Amino acid sequence: MSPEAKEPEPNQPGPDAPEEAAPPPATEPGTGPAAGPRRPDRTLLAILAAIAVIVVVALIVVFTRGEPAPVDEATPAGVVQRYSAAVIAGDETAAAAYLTDAAKNRCSTTMERMPGDNLRVTLVSTTERPASADVKVLITVSEGGGPFGSAEYQIEDGFDLVKTGDRWLIDRAPWQLTVCQNAAVK
Repeated sequence: MSPEAKEPEPNQPGPDAPEEAAPPPATEPGTGPAAGPRRPDRTLLAILAAIAVIVVVALIVVFTRGEPAPVDEATPAGVVQRYSAAVIAGDETAAAAYLTDAAKNRCSTTMERMPGDNLRVTLVSTTERPASADVKVLITVSEGGGPFGSAEYQIEDGFDLVKTGDRWLIDRAPWQLTVCQNAAVK
């Protein structure tokens, strides 16, 4: 070898050797990755705060919703709303005040009405004519028990109303909401 060419020292890489990564710089004691928990990112805190606010608002809305607003009793939908509420509450006398005489006399002693505590009635549509009206409702029936929890089904049905003087009265109601005051109790 010529005097100008030097051999690499034992722990030094040669000219063709790949460069190794430099060791991490020394840090002061108490700093660096092993020093303890990092402060949470502000963006993450903002996202978590926004989610918490949304959850609180949703809970407030659900628990303060209350009863639906009453519909004007002078309308067919208002009559159906009050009649249905009376039937569900078990107040057959109040419910019967919304029925025509023909509807009261049409009762069958074999008809068994469903318990009101597992019924829910939702207004679908109202068709009003000068002397009659149809109110379509969605009746949801919940039945408890069973190995997989309560069962629930929905039926769309309707009320037939007639105008008597200046009042709307129910001439026909869905069987789940039929009231028969004069029916014999078995």
